[in-house]
Amino acid sequence: MTETKKLYPNYDMNIWFRTCEEEINEPLEGETTGVIPSWVRGTLLRNGPGCNKIGSYQYDHVFDGLALIHRFSIKHSKVTYQCRFVRSETYKKNTTANRIVVTEFGTKAVPDPCRSIFDRISSIFNFTMDQTDNTAVSVYPFGDQVYAMTEVPVLYKIDPVTLETVGKEKLADSLVVCHTAHPHVMPNGDVYNVGLNTVKGDLRHVVVKFPYSDKGDMFEAVEIVGSSKPRWRFNPAYMHSFGVTENYFVIIEQPLVISLLNLMRRRFIVTEPFASTLVSYPECETNIILIHRVTGEEKRYPTDTIYFMHVINCFETDGALCVDLCSYKDANILNAMYVSAIKDMHSNPDYGQWCQCRPKRIEIPLEAPPLTKVESRLIADVGVETPMINYKLCNGKPYRYFYGIGSDVDTGDAGSIVKVDTKTGEVLYWKEPQCYPSEPIFIANPDGQGEDDGVLLSAVLWSQDDRAIALLVLNAKNLEEIARAHFTTPSQTAKCFHGWFLPDQMN
Repeated sequence: MTETKKLYPNYDMNIWFRTCEEEINEPLEGETTGVIPSWVRGTLLRNGPGCNKIGSYQYDHVFDGLALIHRFSIKHSKVTYQCRFVRSETYKKNTTANRIVVTEFGTKAVPDPCRSIFDRISSIFNFTMDQTDNTAVSVYPFGDQVYAMTEVPVLYKIDPVTLETVGKEKLADSLVVCHTAHPHVMPNGDVYNVGLNTVKGDLRHVVVKFPYSDKGDMFEAVEIVGSSKPRWRFNPAYMHSFGVTENYFVIIEQPLVISLLNLMRRRFIVTEPFASTLVSYPECETNIILIHRVTGEEKRYPTDTIYFMHVINCFETDGALCVDLCSYKDANILNAMYVSAIKDMHSNPDYGQWCQCRPKRIEIPLEAPPLTKVESRLIADVGVETPMINYKLCNGKPYRYFYGIGSDVDTGDAGSIVKVDTKTGEVLYWKEPQCYPSEPIFIANPDGQGEDDGVLLSAVLWSQDDRAIALLVLNAKNLEEIARAHFTTPSQTAKCFHGWFLPDQMN
């Protein structure tokens, strides 16, 4: 039988199907080539779906695998590696039953064969269902503690040395339904996030503040510091991230919404994946909502129809506020991450368009009256996702450079590390055949002078060796390789989504 010609031969999506079958509790010492700068000292934590299946049952969506935390410890120019699953209730239930018993973003739970039809009918009237707490997207510091997160209002506290799951926080009182997986950590240690809650009887997008505490408990004092009414009362926008500037919180209200009708149906009638609650309105514009950080005043500006997952950065300059984001033409990027879509991608000529992402800038004159339409423009003609900046120096401020992963599966740049100059549009690449790096994390040179004076850290996998992982160290100025630490793991190594670097003093 002749093998079907692949439409997208440059990117092997099978790396998303891996399952870690053996955790690594005792640190593995890597084989290092090159020399890691002595000032790079600390821990890189990564989070993502660490499995593809439970027992004989496979997850249906890339977002759904059980959360696996990866740890690279860098000391004296040497690197060690560990990985461990988050001990969520979802993890415990699934591993005990040896099947998928909790419904996820895109995967429906496997029915219990021992449960009678009368039990199922009874559950409808009892209004009970298993809700996932699988925190498999990101990891962030809250004070001196570290938490694994996703978009449900549950966080799991992780020991950054042993990777043990040591605590749990429920945010149901401050956030309901969902919140973004990308809060902002401010220079003073305060943490902000955006979610959904009721304010005076109305469902609103809310900005919540977790005031910094050096004792680690930042959740008791959480408060709502801003809010905005959704343009459609029963269809609030779905958002994965948001922006913050010196004077404003920035909410991007894309025409991809959470249908409360579908949500109630899912909650009380039939247990469907969360993705079933999402509805797209591609004929509608995207709104940029600015909420003043002091007065709470809200201003809304329509722009082109833009879909997004990740904000690059937002900042104020010369009387304008700029919103930089990785934009999509429609909501099909979520469909592209279904396992069935990935398996059929080489017979789907539209798959490349589903994944096509471009960095755009929306510039809003701050003196423009609310509801003034603002335009977007291309920053650079490059497919790039999981954007990262020199966060400590530039978050919420004017900046020039950002980094990410090449996202166009129909080009040779897919899976590369990308650097974009937002001033000139120049693009630099690092790539290696059959190599798949993670989101690059910028670490500043403490004696450096420029915005891009530092290194990038990225966890790298290979399609031809599913038990290999490496920590790649690149010069952030020119993307030249400085060093890498290579590890051979006892079972498959899994792809990760997002991470955070903890400098030595937090170890």
